[in-house]
Amino acid sequence: MEDRTPRREDLDPIEIASRDEIAALQLERLRWSLRHAYDNVPFYRASFDAAGVHPDELQDLSDLSKFPFTVKQDLRDNYPFGMFAVPRDKVARIHASSGTTGKPTVVGYTARDIDTWATCVARSMRASGTRPGDVVHVAYGYGLFTGGLGAHYGAEKLGCTVVPVSGGMTPRQVQLIEDFGASTIMVTPSYALSILDEYREQGLDPRESPLKVGIFGAEPWTNAMRAEIEQAFDMHAVDIYGLSEVIGPGVANECVETKDGLHIWEDHFYPEVIDVVTGQVLPDGEKGELVFTSLTKEAFPIIRYRTRDLTRLLPGTARSMRRMEKITGRSDDMMILRGVNVFPTQIEEQLMATAGLGPHFQIELTREGRMDVMTVHVEAAQGPMGTDSLEQAAESLKRRIKERVGVSVEIAAHGSGGVPRSQGKAVRIVDKRPKV
Repeated sequence: MEDRTPRREDLDPIEIASRDEIAALQLERLRWSLRHAYDNVPFYRASFDAAGVHPDELQDLSDLSKFPFTVKQDLRDNYPFGMFAVPRDKVARIHASSGTTGKPTVVGYTARDIDTWATCVARSMRASGTRPGDVVHVAYGYGLFTGGLGAHYGAEKLGCTVVPVSGGMTPRQVQLIEDFGASTIMVTPSYALSILDEYREQGLDPRESPLKVGIFGAEPWTNAMRAEIEQAFDMHAVDIYGLSEVIGPGVANECVETKDGLHIWEDHFYPEVIDVVTGQVLPDGEKGELVFTSLTKEAFPIIRYRTRDLTRLLPGTARSMRRMEKITGRSDDMMILRGVNVFPTQIEEQLMATAGLGPHFQIELTREGRMDVMTVHVEAAQGPMGTDSLEQAAESLKRRIKERVGVSVEIAAHGSGGVPRSQGKAVRIVDKRPKV
């Protein structure tokens, strides 16, 4: 693979600043962010007051632990614009993600926020080995999902040529990569494997493609998958992390020269790792739930947001800023299937709306080759029902899930009583994927 290590003189000075310099900047910005949220978001004012804390009490970074957490339900409860800290006419863009209730979580950006976001993604891309002038093939989805536009603006900020392909039409993806000479691709790792299969289907050698860097996010992936992609394409494969509630992609990124965890851009996002049960802040090196506080966001400040992602914080290596390990799982029941967030309650909602099927279900996760597969086990409603009718109901549910949740699943239909029952809490998810 080509050496894509960025030059030290091209880095932002804060990336390689001393830890004391980083901490001083964080404290200054954290004080501003807490005050901004308290003064302009009624939810935060009420939340801080209820906890008996005030922004003025933050004298040290460790004092952040005195402030209450924010969770996804808080965003839903304040739908659509209740968490915004600026007037609606100062919001330059809105993104949203679907939730378990069908009501999306909404996030907003001022023009300055969009520039900050683009700067973070550009920094992430540079850390990945992408250079100004490169052709960047963006195969993340565009729209309310933050992936496509986040990657797009970051690539433009870095000075690249952007090809805004979005997802789908895999044969065309290969054609455009080859014809336009893309040196960087930004895509989910699972879809990268589909593109790899299409190369082989077309009789093309992926190692001869123009791709030099792949920046993969939106779903967990393993180092084994990294090795397969790098060997198949003869390109670097690096991990990018983000979530819409914090800003979108570009919160953290691996550095191409080390690939040893994701450096968090700590001048914009303050990380903590907490005990999932007690909420106590854990020391660096211990695994727990990742929590983020924004330091520079204007429209949508987020204070101690519980991401539900499980990881640990580690010292910096290629950069001074701390690293987070690859995400190993989640502390809630959310599944990520081919880049789409899926909750059991979303499946249940569609099941309950499908005639002929009972309310009992179980989700089975398996892996066929390199792709994750979700099979939803359902059963016929009580009462007489022919085989044809059961198959038709199963097909109807499959279509509903695809149309309303956005993922393709397999449906295993059983007779009444065919789905396992539990004497206590229902076992909704059975994960049979190999552990790595």
